[in-house]
Amino acid sequence: MSDALADTALAQLFHQARTHSYWQDRPISDTTLFELYDLLKMGPTSANCCPARFIFVKSPDGKEKLKPCLSPGNVEKTMSAPVTVIIAYDLEFYENLPELFPHTDARSWFAGKPKAIEATAFRNGSLQGAYLIMAARALGLDCGPMSGFSPGKLDQAFFDGSSWKSNFLCNLGYGDPSRLHPRSPRLDFDRVCRLI
Repeated sequence: MSDALADTALAQLFHQARTHSYWQDRPISDTTLFELYDLLKMGPTSANCCPARFIFVKSPDGKEKLKPCLSPGNVEKTMSAPVTVIIAYDLEFYENLPELFPHTDARSWFAGKPKAIEATAFRNGSLQGAYLIMAARALGLDCGPMSGFSPGKLDQAFFDGSSWKSNFLCNLGYGDPSRLHPRSPRLDFDRVCRLI
C-alpha cells in the first residue's frame, strides 16, 4: 500500500472534521456530486455487492418533499443545507452480482433468503454511507449525518413501490465554523479495544 497520509489530510478527514448543522450560502455543483460518488464507490463491500443507493436532494421541491419526514430538530439544518443525501439500500442488490462479482454465482447466496439480503444490504449500505462522509470531507465538503427522520414516511415519499429502503441522512455543504460547539469527547483505546 502507499505511505501514510500527511497530517494535513488526516486533520481534514478526522481530527478537525466536525458534524455541521449550520451552513454557508454556497452551492454544491452537480460535478462535485458526481466526483463524490466516483470516490465513495471505490470503498469495499462484501462480494462487491454495492447495495447503497443515494438520493441527492437539492431542489426546493425535493426539500419540501423531504421536510414532512424529518424530526422537528432536524428541519432547519436540513432545509438550509445545500444538499441532503438520503442514504438507502436496495433489497434487490443481488440482481447486480453477476456483473459486480462475476467469477462465481454469488446471486444464489441471496435469492430467496430475506434475512441474508437484509443483513447484507444494511451492513454494506452503512459502510458505503460512511465512505460518502469520508469522500465528501476529502473533497472539502462538510457533513451533517443524522437519523432523526421517519423511515416509513420517507420510504413512502421517495421509494414507494421499489426495493429501496432508507438508512440515514447526511447534509452536505460548507459549514459555518463559528456555530460549532466544542468537540464532544471520544472513548480511549483501552476502554473499547482489545489486543489479543
